[in-house]
Amino acid sequence: MAQQVAVSQNIEVGEALADGAMELDPTLAYLRLAIVNVVLWGPRNAGDRRWVLIDAGVAGSRQIIERVATARFGRNARPAAIILTHGHFDHVGSLQELSTEWDVPVYAHPLEHGYLKGTLSYPPAHPSIRDGLMSLLSPLYPRGPIDIGVRLRQLPADGSVPEMADWCWLHTPGHTPGHVSLWHEDSRTLIAGDAVITTAQESAYEVARQVPEIHGPPRYFTPDWTAAEQSVRDLSHLRPKTLVTGHGPALAGPAMREGLERLARDFKSIALP
Repeated sequence: MAQQVAVSQNIEVGEALADGAMELDPTLAYLRLAIVNVVLWGPRNAGDRRWVLIDAGVAGSRQIIERVATARFGRNARPAAIILTHGHFDHVGSLQELSTEWDVPVYAHPLEHGYLKGTLSYPPAHPSIRDGLMSLLSPLYPRGPIDIGVRLRQLPADGSVPEMADWCWLHTPGHTPGHVSLWHEDSRTLIAGDAVITTAQESAYEVARQVPEIHGPPRYFTPDWTAAEQSVRDLSHLRPKTLVTGHGPALAGPAMREGLERLARDFKSIALP
């Protein structure tokens, strides 16, 4: 079995709010939805069309996302955009419902568009009984495609993120062809999607425990390990202060950076199946 990069639990960051979100700073919070996270960007009480949702959780999470968005941004406050790190089932499960309800554009890398407009399915999973129950069950997970129709947009070629001032998107393929991460230089905040995660997503026990660990992308759904390794190296070179991922708790500080650097350096022994 591949190793993991254990990190001390005291580097987990975020203030638990009454609405269920974890707030990282006045404009950034994330919501932990069982096996996956969604991120909400924008100041509290921002109002209508003045905030952004990043990823859309698993199927059945629409109501809790709407409830947290209402508590954070105001009644009937719709996002200005939905940004996708990628199109796997646990990141787009409520996308069709939310994008329709909110009548909001959805932005993704062009290499993800086939999976979001009904023309491509992701490759079959590669389960390993040694990795745990989540991996063993992975052949049952939906592989798409979904079709969100005319709301789908391409991320700008200049690297900017629509409706998120001073953020940029970075192409971090491997887990999927068009996977992207989001980066804010001034605060050195990285939203890594599944290019890097902070829990052992292959194991149901580890997913439930949520003990902070630096991992590569989920092994059962990552087809291109050469690209995934380069993406981890690219993200490590950023030396983020705060790391928010698609799975697991947000982490911060020197121990997190050291863990990310070790993952980049020893990727083959740590991350590969």
